[in-house]
Amino acid sequence: MTSCGAFLVEASGYDRSNECERPQGGPISAEPRINDRIRVPEVRLVGPNGEQVGIVPIAKALELARESDLDLVEVAPTARPPVAKLMDYGKFKYESAMKAREARKNQAHTVIKEIKLRPKIDPHDYETKKGHVVRFLKAGDKVKVTIMFRGREQSRPELGFRLLQRLADDVEELGFVESRPKQDGRNMIMVIGPHKKKTARGQETESA
Repeated sequence: MTSCGAFLVEASGYDRSNECERPQGGPISAEPRINDRIRVPEVRLVGPNGEQVGIVPIAKALELARESDLDLVEVAPTARPPVAKLMDYGKFKYESAMKAREARKNQAHTVIKEIKLRPKIDPHDYETKKGHVVRFLKAGDKVKVTIMFRGREQSRPELGFRLLQRLADDVEELGFVESRPKQDGRNMIMVIGPHKKKTARGQETESA
């Protein structure tokens, strides 16, 4: 069997055997290179307050980082030369993590639950459905309320409108009508959003 290195020599006329040992792919780190891990001759240096220092040898950039008790962080590795910034990398990572966490919290608040009602719903079923809406709003979720019309009920849209208005009034302490009732084919739809929760500090201020 012909070895990989021998095959490359025979096929191309020169030795590319080192390419056989080169790893094919692999995980790419999302972490930027910092300090001594930056292996380039020079960088375009940015100061800690965003000021442009200019193109400096990597040794000089590392020296400035040590003197400032900061890290040298490569922020644009594909630039020519790469761009590096002086910063407190530990603080930067912490603040980035907090921003990402806050973004995830805000995304979680956009969850929309849905309940479906009939225009002539009986009192017991109405109370059950209302209980679901109350639970969703208390959890901070929006609620899409759909009235389903069938047959001749489609000629009585005011029945659906009155039912939606009644529901909105019943849960007004927990939520508000974010999207007013509108006809959508055989259905009528309304969206109720939760009131923003007051912070503990805000509650203390109001009670003082």
